[in-house]
Formats: sequence, structure tokens, C-alpha cells
Amino acid sequence: MSRENRKTKDKDDNSSVDGEEEEFSVEKVLDRRMRGGKVEYLLKWKGYSDDDNTWEPEENLDCPDLISQFEEQRKKRESTKKDEVSKKRKSTSSDKDAEKKSLAPKPKKSQPEEDNKPRGFDRNLEPEKIIGATDSSGELMFLMKWKDNDEADLVPARQANIKCPQVVIKFYEERLTWHTSSADEDTQKGNVE
Repeated sequence: MSRENRKTKDKDDNSSVDGEEEEFSVEKVLDRRMRGGKVEYLLKWKGYSDDDNTWEPEENLDCPDLISQFEEQRKKRESTKKDEVSKKRKSTSSDKDAEKKSLAPKPKKSQPEEDNKPRGFDRNLEPEKIIGATDSSGELMFLMKWKDNDEADLVPARQANIKCPQVVIKFYEERLTWHTSSADEDTQKGNVE
């Protein structure tokens, strides 16, 4: 079977009449590979589906424009990949540099007074009650109301469990729902036979 800018089939392939050859035109070069030390290209044929794509040896092809267009795009892709790898290597080394810098003592920046204000248990206030709970930050946090103070703070549950366990227990007890069976209710009412 010969391949140039066309794919031809002989009469015995039942695709031609009276020894005429049917011509197939290359629509696009899709890929490239090496087989047996020779370059082959994956071709998309005009008027045919992707199921009819075929690998053809370079020496059988006569579509230099399509091959050069494919090769230019391939070189651009490879160049882009090399640039990305290079950037990743640079960012990895700069990440290591940043890690080293983060271990060094940091100079204190002047922050607004609001940011320097103590929060949670650092305020040395007595917890009054837990108003609510959330795990939106990935850690269970309680919204704590403090005695003699209108401002509530989010505090980590792990700290509250240690510093004010009775407040935590009361929070959970207020939210418990008990379900009893009818047999248990009869026993509680004294209706046991």
C-alpha cells in the first residue's frame, strides 16, 4: 500500500474499479513515534473518522507542509514543558530558601491595635457559656461567651475541654435528646405488671 499525500488501495481490496486507485488525502498529522529506528506519523485522513487514523512511515509521505507544521507545534510544546520543569525546579529551590528564612527569627511588624489584642483564653476572662460550635476551619471551635463581657471569641475545643470542662459538658447536655422506648416509659411510670 503506498502512502504519500494520499492513501491508495489496489483492486483486490474491493475499493477500486477496473484497477483504478482511490486517493486518500491527509487532513492532519496527529502524532509521531519511532519504530524500528524509523520515524512514523499518525495521520488523520480527510473524510474519515478517527477510527481510520493510521501510523505511516515518514518515507511514504508526501505532505511536507503538514509534517513541518506538526513538528513546529511539537517543538513549541516540548519547549513549554522544559520551561515548566525549569520553573518548578526554581520554585522548589526558592521554597527551600523560603523555608530556611521562615526558621530565622522574624522582625515584629507594626500591626493595627486590633490584631495585637488578646483573644480567647489569652484574655484571662472566666468562661460563662458556649454559644455555638463550628468546624469550618478544619478544627472544632467553640464560640465562647465570657462572664462580665459582651464580646465572644472562637476558641479551640481542645483548649476548652481542658480549661473549662464543666462549661463544655453543659453545652453538650443542653443539646442531648433522649429517646426512650414505650417499655422504658411504663417502667418509669410504675406500670409494671
